[in-house]
Amino acid sequence: ASGAGLPPPRAAPRGKRQRFVDKNGRCNVQHGNLGGETSRYLSDLFTTLVDLKWRWNLFIFILTYTVAWLFMASMWWVIAYMRGDLNKAHDDSYTPCVANVYNFPSAFLFFIETEATIGYGYRYITDKCPEGIILFLFQSILGSIVDAFLIGCMFIKMSQPKKRAETLMFSEHAAISMRDGKLTLMFRVGNLRNSHMVSAQIRCKLLKSRQTPEGEFLPLDQLELDVGFSTGADQLFLVSPLTICHVIDSKSPFYELSQRSMQTEQFEIVVILEGIVETTGMTCQARTSYTEDEVLWGHRFFPVISLEEGFFKVDYSQFHATFEVPTPPYSVKEQEEMLLMSSPLIAPAVSNSKERNSSVECLDGLDEVGTKLPSKLQKITGREDFPKKLLRMSSTTSEKAYSMGDLPMKLQRISSVPGNSEEKLGSKTTKMMSDPMSQSVAELPPKLQKLSGGGRMEGNLPPKLRKMNSD
Repeated sequence: ASGAGLPPPRAAPRGKRQRFVDKNGRCNVQHGNLGGETSRYLSDLFTTLVDLKWRWNLFIFILTYTVAWLFMASMWWVIAYMRGDLNKAHDDSYTPCVANVYNFPSAFLFFIETEATIGYGYRYITDKCPEGIILFLFQSILGSIVDAFLIGCMFIKMSQPKKRAETLMFSEHAAISMRDGKLTLMFRVGNLRNSHMVSAQIRCKLLKSRQTPEGEFLPLDQLELDVGFSTGADQLFLVSPLTICHVIDSKSPFYELSQRSMQTEQFEIVVILEGIVETTGMTCQARTSYTEDEVLWGHRFFPVISLEEGFFKVDYSQFHATFEVPTPPYSVKEQEEMLLMSSPLIAPAVSNSKERNSSVECLDGLDEVGTKLPSKLQKITGREDFPKKLLRMSSTTSEKAYSMGDLPMKLQRISSVPGNSEEKLGSKTTKMMSDPMSQSVAELPPKLQKLSGGGRMEGNLPPKLRKMNSD
């Protein structure tokens, strides 16, 4: 408690943090010991080639065409060799299968001219070779398949939206500070291109190891961080840099996170931004992550948008910049507990005067002795709350709940004795009720002036009520 206002001590420098997702979005996961599962990659050969690195794609591209060309050139050479065209190539009276093919290089050139549809007119197929015609049809079909497969693979790989994701920026650090009176985790995203991301949506995952109550250890448990899913704030209009906010409340995984506990915690926040590329219509996904060392407590991002003449200017030199702001070092849970302890308790107000205490005591005992009141008094009053008001008036004349304007009306009901008729009582009651609240004592009837002159009326009460009041 004595060091609550002091800054937390600096933690010892840590080693290199092993990340699950790199800053550039690459996942540090390698699959091993697959066994027979490798056959699944061959069954989806096209996707496997697209997912390979560029150096392997180029190697497979060149190798496939080279092997296909050498194979087909060998087939043309074999046909020429079996027909004897190689020995009679310069005989003008002999009709070969392919004109001017007399060795392997000439057969290879013929295949290239046919495959590329160049056709210089020096080498051509004659009608005396049915096997050559069949091989030509096979060559055309096989060449179309190879072209479609490899060229399509290269085109898909070149048009992948991964490169578009490189023009989506994330701030180098995340920040925790107060916003709108609530502790908030914030980071910034931006789009470097003028082309927009259609239907851009952002999601956040918290990766943290934990142990279940049953004793099961979860090394990379994924928890969802709400960045506006319930309010629609996760749907971004990403024209200018935006600050994404996660409000830390009782439902947040950071509910117990404080500035001091961040020095011992280990977690990783994975940010996933998805959208449709406006120019190509393909879905793009950009990823990054923030470890506990990259979350700055008590910081806020610099503004990057300024109004110029006729347009808004974004200064990306301040995109990653932050500055310190006053922020409580406590967690949201600790702040709520301190607020609850410091709030005043609402206790019932009790008066210190002796007259007030006596009135309260009399009111507490009325439930037990209410049946002891005179029957005529109960009949005249006709109200169940009258004895309580009567005892309040009889205990003290300084009771603020009853003014002098109310006193005569109450006393008129009490002062009914067997000698007074009901008609007389009704006329007095009607007269006193019609008087204003500010009527003076001098205007009261003589009998009431006598009762109210001493400020107490115990002497005129019925015997049973007077005895009960004295008790």
